[in-house]
Amino acid sequence: MENREDLNSILPYLPLVIRSSSLYWPPRVVEALKAMSEGPSHSQVDSGEVLRQAIFDMRRSLSFSTLEPSASNGYAFLFDELIDEKESKRWFDEIIPALASLLLQFPSLLEVHFQNADNIVSGIKTGLRLLNSQQAGIVFLSQELIGALLACSFFCLFPDDNRGAKHLPVINFDHLFASLYISYSQSQESKIRCIMHYFERFCSCVPIGIVSFERKITAAPDADFWSKSDVSLCAFKVHSFGLIEDQPDNALEVDFANKYLGGGSLSRGCVQEEIRFMINPELIAGMLFLPRMDDNEAIEIVGAERFSCYTGYASSFRFAGEYIDKKAMDPFKRRRTRIVAIDALCTPKMRHFKDICLLREINKALCGFLNCSKAWEHQNIFMDEGDNEIQLVRNGRDSGLLRTETTASHRTPLNDVEMNREKPANNLIRDFYVEGVDNEDHEDDGVATGNWGCGVFGGDPELKATIQWLAASQTRRPFISYYTFGVEALRNLDQVTSDTLLNFTILEPLLQCLLFLH
Repeated sequence: MENREDLNSILPYLPLVIRSSSLYWPPRVVEALKAMSEGPSHSQVDSGEVLRQAIFDMRRSLSFSTLEPSASNGYAFLFDELIDEKESKRWFDEIIPALASLLLQFPSLLEVHFQNADNIVSGIKTGLRLLNSQQAGIVFLSQELIGALLACSFFCLFPDDNRGAKHLPVINFDHLFASLYISYSQSQESKIRCIMHYFERFCSCVPIGIVSFERKITAAPDADFWSKSDVSLCAFKVHSFGLIEDQPDNALEVDFANKYLGGGSLSRGCVQEEIRFMINPELIAGMLFLPRMDDNEAIEIVGAERFSCYTGYASSFRFAGEYIDKKAMDPFKRRRTRIVAIDALCTPKMRHFKDICLLREINKALCGFLNCSKAWEHQNIFMDEGDNEIQLVRNGRDSGLLRTETTASHRTPLNDVEMNREKPANNLIRDFYVEGVDNEDHEDDGVATGNWGCGVFGGDPELKATIQWLAASQTRRPFISYYTFGVEALRNLDQVTSDTLLNFTILEPLLQCLLFLH
């Protein structure tokens, strides 16, 4: 275990220690967790006030810094004042002991994870590790291990002093509870209730699926690449009502992300990304090991289960009870829910029309929407011809993708033999490279999106709709399902896109119109 590169990269960000090839909790933490696992009669943890002290003591045993008083007070406020006595008693009698038992298993769960990590996909690393910026790769985690990771977050047991240097988002729940105490709102309470419901469901029946987290990277094609594109525009479906997460197809679902994955999920944020992380809490696990995204990066998460229903948005967000996720599983036991996090520019509206901003946004969407199965089955999307020169490949017989991790220069397109499925020469590591994994039809693997970066980030809805359409078309997605959320500026979007499809059958003329809009 000590010699594993993946374990050594993530170990500084975990609360465990390694001795004689095994992972351990420090003895005092084991003692506290064992007491809690046996219920309040042994641990005396029967109120928010006592839970607050237990968290303080465990962090002190780990030599971590003391939590802010407002965070500790948040736990007491929730369990002793906000929720009713019956619910609070259930948590201290059943849920807290179950989470403590889960944490006692955490070292062994992690050891099993690393033992299996080298056997999931031949020739590809899938173990838990720090996936640094410009380091393409994929991590597979069991839902049970994710539950243990989130239990660590609940008890604030992750070391936090070293995360900023690596540009990692917060992972402990202290800011979430501090915000509840400092400035109470129903929306903040509802965020925590989503997390509580997740733990209640988990403790009643441990889920057995898998979730994968992938950092995707492209080499950012230039304007010349886009101007020479001869790819046909995909279908454009406009939805004036409805939500991305409720889309009926197997489309890629866009997370309007912050460059720090999760954004304000674990603090006061409560817009599109944060809401998605609350109703699919397993997404939070990616915040442990995925540093902020660069301009040419996206993060794709496959298999996260949805646990909660909700109503409202931002200050009107409310937890609305249980959600039963009926999505089918793929051969890796991942739910067929694909979520891609892409962060938009945060700039004044007119700046979005500058060439450099247009190019950045379309390349960001391109990275997020890239579908390896389409590149495999159809003609090339683009090729890296060495020295970062990107050009279109129009030969439908050759199969290749943008590569950023290979050291070899290829002056001719790779053929099917050279692009061995078990050891792909590109940076996009997906299940499509494994025989038999993705043999079903791809007619419904479009993109479900909406007004990406058009809220506080100041984006123009019409411009962002066009940019995403171009990127989806270039990546051979069959359609975009665009959810307007009732934005007035997009009331005629359905007619405009229909007219565009009648007049422009390829990207280049539409792109030229876009470039001259400003």
